[in-house]
Amino acid sequence: MGIQKEFDLMAVSTKGDDTPLILRKNLCVNVVEPNIKNEISSQKLDIILTQFMEILSKRKKYHIGYPINVCYEHHATLAPLLQFHLNNCGDPFTQHPTDFHSKDFEVAVLDWFAQLWEIEKDEYWGYITSGGTEGNLHGLLVGRELLPSGILYASKDSHYSIFKAARMYRMELQTINTLVNGEIDYEDLKSKLLVNKNKPAIININIGTTFKGAIDDLDFVIQTLENCGYSSDRYYIHCDAALSGLILPFIKHAKKITFMKPIGSISVSGHKFLGCPMPCGIQITRKTYVSTLSKIEYIASIDTTISGSRYGLTPIFLWYYLNMKGHAGLQQDSITCIENARYLKDKLVKAGIGAMLNEFSIIVVFERPCDHKFILRWQLCYLSGLAHIVVMPGITREIINSFFNELMQERKRWFQDGKTKPPCLADEFGSQNCMCSHNKMHN
Repeated sequence: MGIQKEFDLMAVSTKGDDTPLILRKNLCVNVVEPNIKNEISSQKLDIILTQFMEILSKRKKYHIGYPINVCYEHHATLAPLLQFHLNNCGDPFTQHPTDFHSKDFEVAVLDWFAQLWEIEKDEYWGYITSGGTEGNLHGLLVGRELLPSGILYASKDSHYSIFKAARMYRMELQTINTLVNGEIDYEDLKSKLLVNKNKPAIININIGTTFKGAIDDLDFVIQTLENCGYSSDRYYIHCDAALSGLILPFIKHAKKITFMKPIGSISVSGHKFLGCPMPCGIQITRKTYVSTLSKIEYIASIDTTISGSRYGLTPIFLWYYLNMKGHAGLQQDSITCIENARYLKDKLVKAGIGAMLNEFSIIVVFERPCDHKFILRWQLCYLSGLAHIVVMPGITREIINSFFNELMQERKRWFQDGKTKPPCLADEFGSQNCMCSHNKMHN
């Protein structure tokens, strides 16, 4: 059977190139019982995998809509570790009875993040998670256990895992409005804190919202809590820093995320800005908050994690990447990405396309393209009338220019009749960013 019949593919012509660009759709692959007389079956599997990798390789430079760092430079060095089963079961600070774990690497990574977020080694607890969702689930679980009657406050632009946690833990939830840039509406937060002053507060702070990249003002939220009469023992703050948690610490004038402030936990993704080929995250909280959890006799360990068994290869990848990058490398990546995001935003605005970029963010929000095939081709994330590009370390100016030139060419076709006009998006990302409003002011 030909490989084209194994995969459900879609070909789209590339601009200025006669070679069709293959977009990945659904893979029509099956698990078939091996035939011991059929010696070519393994070869066939290898061919399928090879073509699959070729498709992914071609699509890498079009992966611009989601916060994934696709620059995996060290996979060949680390690939031999796949021959070992590594299970970091339970608490990373308690050794497992078997040898096949990587908790020593895990603790080294956690120590690095504890230093970054300014909490002493003997004062923090944490672990490497399966991703940002698990980090948020754990952080909010700690908050709920400390304040069982507490109300969870989260802005409507928070990651969906925050609302998942509220459902899973049956927490009372107050959804807070957001400002037009995606930041939490501090007045709405204040009013709801005052109404529910008889109950403790569990606050989710976004250090970079999922779609608009807005950064909530941690200091102002803390001040608001104090002004509303909440003492430090009556609130818990979890910081969802999935993407921007590895950018802000390396940017001058950006406000610090630190345990020197009265926060309860921070979670960050490892596969996003840092870059790791498997989803993962880092979750850190205060040691005193998890000290009451009991020992699990079966695994001879304390398990205060959500997942229990955890992939032991992930900590080694993170440890290796942090050693190779260091503070200087992460700072350079942060500066480059912010500069490239500004470059993209400026090009869009100069071309008459409404666009928005929050301070210290690498997420450029702009008018949603009209053609869904164009959206698929560039793997754009969209919401209502807006789309966004996340300018990650692998998104070079060459890629930005390629996207921009194709967008401009397509827009000529979309609006060629002279009657179709770009939509007014003032309500979605502010009149100052909407070309419709901008044009009205100048006419």
